[in-house]
Amino acid sequence: MEAPRALYTALAYALMPWLPLRLWWRARREPGYGVAIGERFGKYGSAAPAAPLLWIHAVSVGETRAAMPLIARLKVAYPQATILLTHMTATGRETGRALFGNSVVQAWLPYDFPFAVRAFFAHFRPVAGCLLETELWPNLIAIARAADVPLFLVNARMSTRSARAYARFAPLTRPMIGRLSGVAAQSPDDAARLAALGAAAPMVTGNLKFDIELPDPARVLGAEFRSRFGAARPVWVAASTREGEEALLLDALARAPLPHDALLVIVPRHPQRFAAVATLLRTRGVPFVCRSDNAPVPAVIGVVLGDSMGEMLAYYEAADLAFIGGSLLPLGGQNLIEALAAGTPVLTGPHTFNFSDATAGAIGAGAALRVADADGLIAALAELFRDAPAREAMREAAAAFHAAHRGAADRLLQWLAPRLAQRGLDATGS
Repeated sequence: MEAPRALYTALAYALMPWLPLRLWWRARREPGYGVAIGERFGKYGSAAPAAPLLWIHAVSVGETRAAMPLIARLKVAYPQATILLTHMTATGRETGRALFGNSVVQAWLPYDFPFAVRAFFAHFRPVAGCLLETELWPNLIAIARAADVPLFLVNARMSTRSARAYARFAPLTRPMIGRLSGVAAQSPDDAARLAALGAAAPMVTGNLKFDIELPDPARVLGAEFRSRFGAARPVWVAASTREGEEALLLDALARAPLPHDALLVIVPRHPQRFAAVATLLRTRGVPFVCRSDNAPVPAVIGVVLGDSMGEMLAYYEAADLAFIGGSLLPLGGQNLIEALAAGTPVLTGPHTFNFSDATAGAIGAGAALRVADADGLIAALAELFRDAPAREAMREAAAAFHAAHRGAADRLLQWLAPRLAQRGLDATGS
């Protein structure tokens, strides 16, 4: 083991005694963190799944949803294979269960301790693994190489900010990235940054999130939401908001209220914050109802708290406009592509470095608007609510932009197929 990875591993072992306590603490608010804790340390009690096994790692909710079109194509092309889907967050695992049910095997990816990672590979013996987006762990990748398990970084993205951070630890990160068996990037910029960090000949296959389709149940639930909200009311969703953003929105609305019947649907990014946002609304004296009430929204109520998981597509379907959270504060923004898939015009704040290419493209196509701050957001919303033709033009642009960027899953499968064939796994599905 080279010295930088040895130091990294020593620091990881120093933290190990605190990890069970951290899981227990998080499980108080999210019970999923208390499930199958042994798997986090390489202890898998159930029998190993049938071979051959293809492993997909999707750390959390966004990556799990992005994996949908890839998994669908892998199941058709390789019907003989078992799909293993691993996660790190409780919401990711819950989303995977909701999306795939028993059609995949689910497990936690172990923490990056050599003993746990070796136990993971010894138990599951995957033919190959796909890590989605930017899920890079030094011991995981090194031990996969030693175990002759090719790892591919797919749907890979690397922001300028992240690239600078990886470059600061080049003695550790450069060998790690160089050990990957292949990289399929979302964009040319992502590919260039990954190449500069040590990736060998990364390919550009596009963003899997553009291949996510709005399923019929989401359309039906969206229509139901709209009926509850009021078919004639202006509705906007503040999607995937992060801590501090709800207060900014409420302050801006207090300074410049929208039309009196406009309805704001707040959907916090993390479920553990549902109660905190409810407390904020009560403290501010803002009347609201919760999605979990499953009841019509009275005309005198101006806010709905979207306290549910896995229903974001339905919220977009029910809204006239969508603000994408994580962008008013320097957090990098959340995924705007699902809103575009629903044909919902997007507004975003100034901080979108996590989705810079998709955001810039959507703005250039007329499907999205960038605002400087919360006051600018409320002003833009008011203008769009007054201008129905402008809203419709943005809606058409959103649908067209989304359609124009589809196809990443097919390109990725074409890229993976010969690499899997080298491991003895041939595509047999039609």
